[in-house]
Amino acid sequence: RFGRECDSCHNLALKLRHERGLFKSPERPGEHSMDALFFHPRLVHFPIAISVLMPFLAAGLLTAWWRNWLSARTWLIVVLFQATLVGSAVVALKAGEAEEERVGRVVAEEIIEHHEEEATLFLRAALAVFFLTVIAFKFSPGPTGRWIALVAVAGTIVVMFLGYRAGQSGGELVYTHGAARAYTDHDKTDAPSDSTSHDSDEGNAPEDH
Repeated sequence: RFGRECDSCHNLALKLRHERGLFKSPERPGEHSMDALFFHPRLVHFPIAISVLMPFLAAGLLTAWWRNWLSARTWLIVVLFQATLVGSAVVALKAGEAEEERVGRVVAEEIIEHHEEEATLFLRAALAVFFLTVIAFKFSPGPTGRWIALVAVAGTIVVMFLGYRAGQSGGELVYTHGAARAYTDHDKTDAPSDSTSHDSDEGNAPEDH
């Protein structure tokens, strides 16, 4: 019984220490910050990939609709994919805005604003095309719906081009203008070097008399 009580006390003490942060799982230097850095680019890949797919998907389904190979209701697939594009673009834009202040410490503000403007234009164009796809679906299967769908297909090509420009400006932000330094330099500043720690230990070591 006494042994079980000791084990319970020991487990309770360990739990309290973990809750107070006395014990932390080891992390590699810069691991958390670099994950935060690449969170935005990971998100951006999704809407850009969909924007590349959309012209082919929309054109193919419109052709099938026009030639009566498939029901006009299959245009709903285009509506859903375009809605996914818009939603993912919103999330990616918000993630980028969350990192704007930190990246602004190492990159000129006008460069960041240029990338943000490109991303915002991409999102607005994608949203406009989404409304076109909805209107086309509403007027299907008549000729009015088909012509509106044709305009939407042209719009998907424009969105793909704008997505390419937004992605290109984001790549330049990281690889040309060094946006990653907002994280790597911070980690080097926060983490003391081994040589500094070693010199400090030698300076504090007691002298032998």
